[in-house]
Amino acid sequence: AQIASQVSGKLASLGSDCHDLLGVPMLAGNSVRGVIVVQSYTERKRYSEADKNLLAFVSSHVLTALDRKQAHQELERRVAERTHALTQEIHERERSERLQRTLFRIAELSSTAASADDFYSEVHRIISEWIDCRNFYIALISSDGEHLEFAYFVDEHEPTPAPRRLGRNITEYVLRTGKPLLADMSNAESYARIRQLHADGDLLGSPGDTRCWLGVPLICAERALGVLVVQSYADGTRYTPRDQELLTFISYQIANGLERTRAAQSLQTAYAELEQRVAERTVELREQIAVREKIEQQLKHEVLHDALTGLPNRTYLREHLARVISRQQRDPKHQFAVLFLDLDRFKVINDSAGHLVGDALLKEVAQRFSACVRGDDVVARLGGDEFAIVMEGIHGSGDTIRLARRIVSALAEPVHINDKELFTATSIGIAIGGSDYQQPEQLLRDADIALYRAKANPRQRYELFDEQLNSEALHLLDLENELRLALARREFEPYFQPIVRLDDTSVVGYEALLRWHHPLRGVLAPGAFLSVAEASGILEAIDWQMFEMTVNAIPQLLSPNQYVNLNVSPQHFRSANLDTKLLALLRNNAVDPHQVHIEITEGALMDNPEQAIAIIERLRQAGVVTALDDFGTGYSSLSYLHRFALATVKIDRSFIIDLAPGAHGSGEPVVRAILALAQSVGLDVVAEGIETSDQHEALSSLGCVLGQGYRFARPQPLSVIQAARNKP
Repeated sequence: AQIASQVSGKLASLGSDCHDLLGVPMLAGNSVRGVIVVQSYTERKRYSEADKNLLAFVSSHVLTALDRKQAHQELERRVAERTHALTQEIHERERSERLQRTLFRIAELSSTAASADDFYSEVHRIISEWIDCRNFYIALISSDGEHLEFAYFVDEHEPTPAPRRLGRNITEYVLRTGKPLLADMSNAESYARIRQLHADGDLLGSPGDTRCWLGVPLICAERALGVLVVQSYADGTRYTPRDQELLTFISYQIANGLERTRAAQSLQTAYAELEQRVAERTVELREQIAVREKIEQQLKHEVLHDALTGLPNRTYLREHLARVISRQQRDPKHQFAVLFLDLDRFKVINDSAGHLVGDALLKEVAQRFSACVRGDDVVARLGGDEFAIVMEGIHGSGDTIRLARRIVSALAEPVHINDKELFTATSIGIAIGGSDYQQPEQLLRDADIALYRAKANPRQRYELFDEQLNSEALHLLDLENELRLALARREFEPYFQPIVRLDDTSVVGYEALLRWHHPLRGVLAPGAFLSVAEASGILEAIDWQMFEMTVNAIPQLLSPNQYVNLNVSPQHFRSANLDTKLLALLRNNAVDPHQVHIEITEGALMDNPEQAIAIIERLRQAGVVTALDDFGTGYSSLSYLHRFALATVKIDRSFIIDLAPGAHGSGEPVVRAILALAQSVGLDVVAEGIETSDQHEALSSLGCVLGQGYRFARPQPLSVIQAARNKP
């Protein structure tokens, strides 16, 4: 009742009713923080004012103690919370550092892994340090973008699947959406989500016996390369969102590493292919270089060697001679020589037997030349039938002469080609090297000069160059130049010598003989220049000028029943159109072919007999008949009477010289035989070189009908003949 009188409001009892109660507030300023209450359940105990004051005093101390206790507890709580936060921070930091090391290891794999399989295997091992991944695979999009390939697959129950077309399986769902997927069959929410994906048609099929499946996309440069998957078949192994977060975080590094690995593999493959191509190209280049070097060597050989014989050619010879001359200039004791050779009658063999036979002959001759020389000597073919030999280390001209004799002897043996027995010989010019020679051309020139002399001396076949030959060569060179000028200036003129009947000396025709009106030396007969004209190659041009002048003179020279003889040198018969050109000349000048005869020597018939036969026959059919000059001097003249369409033979002057009536000279039997032979085959006979009346009378007595010579008239130009006719 006392308590109720002291407070307002309704009071509720707590516990048993007491007899006396003393309560004091615990005040902190004006704020009541609590209360301290004591109570008594007996009559004996009563509380006084003093007890109230004491308890009030105690309450202030209790409140202070409680405040200190609460402050201490708050401090301990805060310390505990901070300690927990620091522990979590340290754990997260350690985890983060560990994760960074993991990312670094994965990044490092792209440059250290030997192959993609090694990369995938090491990634598997690293992830297994974080989560249970006994069942782990990496599936990648194929290069064509239409298939899923399982690049790495480790599983406790399933073998590695074969590549498949992209479909709507759970792996392709992650790939298609580019988002991670956690499928926990024991989690209702997760299980419901999977069922909803099936219902929406986003998924077909199921993960099979898998209890928990976690897949994260491998994304690089905003492009999904594939999917990384871990799965569990046991209820005890579950993957959490934290595992999903971890794999998602790591997957970016794996994708980058995978892309770098792919790039490295592609680069490695490209390098390997490049190296292979380089290796192949190197082999090709080496082969090409080898072929080129071989070709260059072949070309160099061909440039410096003769294709037919394989001997060094003129270029090689000049270079070799230049070296030899240079050595001789340094060492005057080093003696050397050059031999210049050409084959006699090679043109005849080549034209008559054919070029194949001619080539075979040249090769055989080259071998015989090579067999005659020493090992250090050089045999070269200069062209055509010309050869040269360079001898070094000689001890005078005797060495060169002995070599020349060996060569002459070697060619004395016949050459057998295609069942034909051919004979040839060589003329040799020799020039001994010395200090006077500075250029190869000088030596070749002097050896050529000596060769020219050797050809004029068939008995010896070789000739050494000396100063006399040099003087003669200079003279011949001057003469050649004068001949060319004479041809241009038309200094040549035909002189005509009559051919007469021996019984009454009436003129039946003329022989046109070549004369040169030299501006300083007067009128020259052919003996003074014919050999030079032939050697220089201008004889044919001189002849055609003579033919033209003679044909032009026919109207003034001949009466209708007379003829003129043209001397045709053997060179003309090398041309198959000789008859065509000659008949055209007659036709253009309106000359009757029957008024023109040609005179030839055995040489014209020997060079190319078949061609000569054809030309002579075509001329005969056109009206131009042929006379064989110098008959009786050749070793085969008689055979020509049967093979060639000849009309006349001219007895050489050598058989006429000692003829006299009743003298029975040495030429008489030959003349008598020629006359009898000609008469038997129906040929006319002209005796040349009749100079005396005795010769005239003797020939008449032998039955010779025609003749010519100084006995009747010397050769005269047309103007003189015309003047003699006009005399009263």
